[in-house]
Amino acid sequence: MSAQQVEHVEVLVIGAGISGIAAAHQLLTQRPGTSFTILEGGSASGGTWDLFRYPGIRSDSDLHTYGYEFKPWTDSKAIAGADRILAYLRETATEYGIDRHIRYRHRVLDAAWSSEESRWTVTVERTDTGEEIVLTAGWLFAATGYYDYAQGYTPHFEGRDHYRGTIVHPQQWPEDLDYTGKSVVVIGSGATAVTLVPTMAEGGARHVTMLQRTPTYIMRVPAEDRLANLLPKILGAKLGYAATRRKNIVRQRLTYTFFRHYPKAARKLIRAMNARALPKGFDVDTHFNPPYDPWDQRLCVVPDGDLFRTISEGRASVVTDRIRTFTENGVLLESGEELTADVVVTATGLNVRFFGGIAVSVDGKPLNPSDHVAYKGTMLSGVPNLTFVIGYNSASWTLRVGLIVEHFRRLLGHMHEHGHNVCVPVAPEMETRPLLDLASGYVQRSGNQLPRQGSEFPWRMPKDHIDDARLVLGAPVVNEQLHFSSVRPRDRVSA
Repeated sequence: MSAQQVEHVEVLVIGAGISGIAAAHQLLTQRPGTSFTILEGGSASGGTWDLFRYPGIRSDSDLHTYGYEFKPWTDSKAIAGADRILAYLRETATEYGIDRHIRYRHRVLDAAWSSEESRWTVTVERTDTGEEIVLTAGWLFAATGYYDYAQGYTPHFEGRDHYRGTIVHPQQWPEDLDYTGKSVVVIGSGATAVTLVPTMAEGGARHVTMLQRTPTYIMRVPAEDRLANLLPKILGAKLGYAATRRKNIVRQRLTYTFFRHYPKAARKLIRAMNARALPKGFDVDTHFNPPYDPWDQRLCVVPDGDLFRTISEGRASVVTDRIRTFTENGVLLESGEELTADVVVTATGLNVRFFGGIAVSVDGKPLNPSDHVAYKGTMLSGVPNLTFVIGYNSASWTLRVGLIVEHFRRLLGHMHEHGHNVCVPVAPEMETRPLLDLASGYVQRSGNQLPRQGSEFPWRMPKDHIDDARLVLGAPVVNEQLHFSSVRPRDRVSA
């Protein structure tokens, strides 16, 4: 295929989820005329919210901060399910004409940077036809997250083959799974488990048991934010949403700061809240008092205390123990107790897959993420013209997405103004550590799947949105650690 036959765009966005839509909005509204395309491997937009189909899937961040700054969240529910989030994302894509730039069933196989050509060459599989096509791009915007959407994590369970019931991982939830009137064991204690347990209990299961090896910090939050629903009536939709968003950003920051600086007090507070929500005499310390400090792992939220309510009503229970082996009828625990179950749900976590499994190379050398340091948490040392997106763990994911796309837009503007077409971060000699400072299983299992971070800005992964905004948006977009150049590529055609 000759260069004249290859379609070229200035920006190639990979992924039509919440981050990809945000990037497209920034390009359309702030850099009109920039040629770009969004490649989406699935048949619909929405990313996580379209791909995960287990019962009750919802955001554990309030939608006034998880939603976009430019698009008010108007639903009465602050903690919302996938159906409402998908409707919001797709409405945004239609409203701003973003959906016209999305090519569905286009799965990216590999992306290769050529310094000689100063561009990315991207191989794409059309999953509907099996055809392979090639595109080139001046900049690659990887809105792929860092989860493996094809397969979740399931540890080895002794005796699993002897079990006669149904085993399902939430990431591969069967549409025809009927658990009405059945006994269910959900293995896990993270966000997925605490969502599934009350949803399945209220959805007709005879009884649902959450089987956990170690407790997780779980906090009750209201599903509706009364002030958020009131402010638009007083201030108008735009100002009311902005005020709510600011309020919740400050609240998230204060909560996280308090929990990290005063872990003993935070532990007591969470325990007291849980004890009030659970039946009298419930063993809170065994089942809801983790051995680690708050925010060593991500906290889980339960809207309106639905998990605690189903436990109080006797429709769900919690068992804290280890699995010795599966049996024909359920699982046998180390304590000797056997939990019988018609359905076992392995809510045991996610796998990390940086760049969505795309084979990335620079001048013929395969990219190993752990060999690189993250610049402002969004570019990689030594890798030209590439942006990736990782949101916050201690606040709403999308708050960070908004900063990343703004930084990206400013960077493109600077390059256009000065005639540059190549930008690469160059890291100094420094100590590095893992990109994500969490003890969560999926982080600890990530190995060389994620890049590293340094100890100081701009090589440190931001955690606090307010400080991050000040450093990313308040500081000049260029500094001595970003190297720019102007390389004339071979002639090529534009989209």
